[in-house]
Amino acid sequence: MSPELLATLAGLALLDSLSVGTLLIPVVFLIAPRLRAGRMLLYLATIALFYLAAGVALLLGAGGVLTLLGDGIDSPVTLWIQLVLGVALLVGSFLVPTKPREGAEDAAPGRVARWRDAALHGPRAVVVIGVAVAAGLLEVATMLPYLGAIGLLTTSETDPATRILLLAGYCVVMVVPALVLLVVRVVARPLVEAPLARFAAWLERTGPETTAWIVGIVGFLLARDAAAKLGLFAGLGSFLDRL
Repeated sequence: MSPELLATLAGLALLDSLSVGTLLIPVVFLIAPRLRAGRMLLYLATIALFYLAAGVALLLGAGGVLTLLGDGIDSPVTLWIQLVLGVALLVGSFLVPTKPREGAEDAAPGRVARWRDAALHGPRAVVVIGVAVAAGLLEVATMLPYLGAIGLLTTSETDPATRILLLAGYCVVMVVPALVLLVVRVVARPLVEAPLARFAAWLERTGPETTAWIVGIVGFLLARDAAAKLGLFAGLGSFLDRL
């Protein structure tokens, strides 16, 4: 297990912490007039477990494919495909629309506020679990950092148990920013209430731009990993030395 792999996974997890389910909805919970910390902790635990369950399923499925392929996953052809995919994501990030659609800016806050009220003030805590699972399902198709992490774990030289452990650590890191904000909100509510409200509005406003950045960063990390395994950086160094 290389330090580079751990650093990359941590970076991807922090990128994942910027999503609607892991940051925007928690922040909307935090700006509620009457915060129920226990329900927010239940929400964060549920979405982390949802990600972990989905990740383990994908990891095991990818492991089965690798077993069939044997050493083919480390072949130059496979690595070149990964490199092309990473470059395509990086280039595609510049083409992602960053302006919200007309009317979407007004609709999103109302929908999120309804989820918040049902989760925090409803008679049953099970609603929190439903909100967390719904948020996870909505993000399944866009969890690019997570899919990138699973791809890196699949091709890493670690045993299955270690991969699952790293995946669990990834899910913990993913919710750490929301946990930190929760602690700050509980300890210093008068000081952070207004900044949190502005932060929530900023997250809603810059959602498309954040998505573009995430796509680009994931593409860069995948391309860099493939280029390193192909020895392209060593070849570039030799070329520059000859200049």
